[in-house]
Amino acid sequence: MLIFWDQRLVCLATPKTGTTALAAALEARATISMQRPPVVKHTPSQRYHRFIAPYLRATSGAEFTTVALMREPVDWLASWYRFRRREDLAGGPNSTLGLSFDAFVRGWCSDPQPEFARVGSQARFLAPPGKPGVDHIFRYENMPRYVAFLEERLNCRLSLPQLNVSPPAEVTLSPETKALLRQHMAADFALYESLSG
Repeated sequence: MLIFWDQRLVCLATPKTGTTALAAALEARATISMQRPPVVKHTPSQRYHRFIAPYLRATSGAEFTTVALMREPVDWLASWYRFRRREDLAGGPNSTLGLSFDAFVRGWCSDPQPEFARVGSQARFLAPPGKPGVDHIFRYENMPRYVAFLEERLNCRLSLPQLNVSPPAEVTLSPETKALLRQHMAADFALYESLSG
């Protein structure tokens, strides 16, 4: 999470949406940079509005605008799947080594979810039901639009490095698993499809 005091702007860090590269490009300009531990870096909108927004409002006398990225839901799960195939996770409960992407997605759709598939939901992170959500959500797949927004608000030029790239892997789904995912991830698909460009 990056907080820009003068611009009254907060960039929430949706997991697996290039947040490491964004932090590398913007951290020096931020008034507050919350990068560690990951649970703090990836503070969801509900926790932001409950704990951090009231403090910012009380100390600044103003509302802060929130902004974040959202990745296409299948691509987002594919990124998690590839990320968890890393050798340093081999043999651990989060590892997806030796597991097909289809099996990973079926695990995500399970209740309860196996440990390797517990990665949350972008819809819950960005727009929890009945709670305040993020003011501006941009599609990860249209990064230039997000960068242009930040450049305008922060009055600077941005160049994003390529960091924290997950290793390649086969990420195909059977038609049955695609249908199952559409059912279980309906809120994510609906939110993503509501975003322009």
